[in-house]
Amino acid sequence: MQTKDYYKILDITENACDSDIKSAYRKLARKYHPDIAGNTTDNIKRFKDINEAYNTLINKRKRYDYDALRRLYSYTKTSTSAEDADSDNYNSADFKTKYQSKNYFHGMWEDFFNSQYQQKEYKKQPQPENGSDITTEVIISLNEAINGTTKKINVLHTKPCYKCHGRKFVNNTICSCCNGTGTESEHKKFTVKIPPNVKNGYKIRIANEGNPGINGGKNGNLFLLIKIENDSTFKYDGCNILKTIPITPYEAVLGADIEITLPTGKVVMKILPNTNSGQKFRLQGEGLLLNGIKGDLIVTVVIKIPKNLTKAEIDLYKKLAEISFGNIRKDT
Repeated sequence: MQTKDYYKILDITENACDSDIKSAYRKLARKYHPDIAGNTTDNIKRFKDINEAYNTLINKRKRYDYDALRRLYSYTKTSTSAEDADSDNYNSADFKTKYQSKNYFHGMWEDFFNSQYQQKEYKKQPQPENGSDITTEVIISLNEAINGTTKKINVLHTKPCYKCHGRKFVNNTICSCCNGTGTESEHKKFTVKIPPNVKNGYKIRIANEGNPGINGGKNGNLFLLIKIENDSTFKYDGCNILKTIPITPYEAVLGADIEITLPTGKVVMKILPNTNSGQKFRLQGEGLLLNGIKGDLIVTVVIKIPKNLTKAEIDLYKKLAEISFGNIRKDT
């Protein structure tokens, strides 16, 4: 059997340490790489032998097994050569035993290289890998959260590099297309329907629209994370809608029925007499719907003086000041 001397291939001694093995490998790999030395059959075979020798000798367990079999093979080869020279003893029982022993060790040597080859081939077998999920934020208004809407979104996906197919290397060198990441990016556009009455933080799942799987693996999922933007008109607290509205001093004193515009339409709210600034009113069932439960509209009233008061209005305030004897700051 033709054997491979890994030490000779790497031009190192049997006592070489890991740093010597790595140094020799780097030197030879650069020298005999097909892209540098030429893409000939001899150069490809030489480069393959260099990689095979390195992968065996740098691994402590593989090197131990290789050294043991190498010594046994060297012994049986020398022993058999001496016995073959003595042709008178070729029928002896001792010769047959040693000849069988030689074949046995040759078989072990072949098994070693076969196992190395099979492990290498096994590692080369692409394993299915599922794609990762993607979560992207979708910002909508409160009006869209209540009534539902349709949004166009642009999602950044990653997919296996078309050149190295996710392996990161091409001909034992880093892929020049993806720079060794194994992936490339692409944008995909979606038109998605946001259902009515969604809550802030609500997630919408779109199956199989995440990052693609590799080697037959399943695609990941796309999750849309709903974010309801606050504005100067409305805010939210869970399922409840919060709104602040101004009222005039006379509405606060006398009470009034005021009209409030909501995303779902208009409602009339009753202001009770003697209402203070900052007082809250709750309109049940006018909030967001979640899991069959609908929140409320919570209105905070703020007393404000109208701008550009007329002379008649100012005269009335003066009259009020003259006849008023209540001290609202007595307890402060």
